[in-house]
Amino acid sequence: MSHEAQHQHTVPITIDGRRYEVEQGRHLTAADLLRLAGLDPNGYDLAEVLGHGDVRTFQNNDVVDVRPDEKFVSVRQVAPVA
Repeated sequence: MSHEAQHQHTVPITIDGRRYEVEQGRHLTAADLLRLAGLDPNGYDLAEVLGHGDVRTFQNNDVVDVRPDEKFVSVRQVAPVA
């Protein structure tokens, strides 16, 4: 196995419009991706933008299958009441 083959392939994704490089595959939880974006998983959910207005929402412990150029958004779980 070559030295390059021993390293995981990184792919670009976006979370809330900001670009990140992560390892491709099913290994990151939704909470991991929220923390990567600087968000507290206790206050936000992660949602994948699927197109045509559709989204798929993940729970914190859900494993996310990360593929190139996927788009995610954070969804605030609870907003304070005025």
